[in-house]
Amino acid sequence: MTLVAKIPCTIVTGFLGAGKTTLVRHLVENANGRRLAIIVNEFGDIGFDGSFLAACGIEGCGDEDIVELANGCICCTVADDFVPALNKLLDRADPPEHILIETSGLALPKPLVQAFQWPAIRSRVTVDGVVAVIDGPAVAAGFFADDPAALAAQRADDASVDHDNPLEEVFEDQLLCADLVVMNKADLLDEAGRAKVRAEVTEHLPRAVKMVEAEHGRLDPRVILGIQAAAEDDLDARPSHHGEGEDHDHDDFDSVALPVAATASAEDLAIRVARAAETEGVLRIKGFAEITGKPMRLVVQGVGARIAHHYDRPWKSSEPRDGRLVVIGLKGFDQAAVAAALAG
Repeated sequence: MTLVAKIPCTIVTGFLGAGKTTLVRHLVENANGRRLAIIVNEFGDIGFDGSFLAACGIEGCGDEDIVELANGCICCTVADDFVPALNKLLDRADPPEHILIETSGLALPKPLVQAFQWPAIRSRVTVDGVVAVIDGPAVAAGFFADDPAALAAQRADDASVDHDNPLEEVFEDQLLCADLVVMNKADLLDEAGRAKVRAEVTEHLPRAVKMVEAEHGRLDPRVILGIQAAAEDDLDARPSHHGEGEDHDHDDFDSVALPVAATASAEDLAIRVARAAETEGVLRIKGFAEITGKPMRLVVQGVGARIAHHYDRPWKSSEPRDGRLVVIGLKGFDQAAVAAALAG
């Protein structure tokens, strides 16, 4: 009997705005003929990352190679969404040689790794590695460093607080499951800042895990693909804040898609996005917009006070030039204030 080699899958996890999609796109652009497929998961029902990848225009990367799951968190919909999507790729006449799975920024990777133990797929695929992408400047600024004294004071003042910081838990769970940590946006840090990030991340890691630095997600694919971790057989070494079988949802977060009218300049839109990002509770803004007189579509992404934008491709003649920005934030953030800021 001939044994069929399992198709390796790489799970790319990381908090909102860390640069997961940029990393995945770079891997596809530098596949050198290797057949890659992508499963990308969005938080909420608004797709952005899948569209960004589908628009890459890379030879050998067609629409059939990108599967977008926009019906909920991938770690919560394994049976309904993820396993069928994976089987669809595996059942193709020309199955991919490697599958990249990009989780949403609010997903916990361990339940996804556990799914690879399911009989329906266990004999066909393996988790080559879990790659956690972190936003270097954000970590250096202490966005995910718990303050025990402040937390204790909050719990004392508010009887409704019955859990630890959910953002901290998500961030830690992504690191706890990782086989490789990518410190993205390292070019925005000096040596002291990078050292601070390494120290902060190392405190969260339960075992020795390699950390590499990247600018704009640019890494040699050989660093990411081919780890051979077989993570589904190594679950005990990947602790989690969320116990086995424990329900996990995202009631702490909201997302909304807001229309954006054609704008006179990219700089003007960036100013308005930065103003919207200052709204209390807003975590992430991303989307597309039209700049008057420009044939190219503008991609806008914001994390905290850092707003980035670039033209990614020409508008297609058949598509409406409807600008739209997705805003993700803590439950109850002021969506009207965000909309007003974006409207100028």
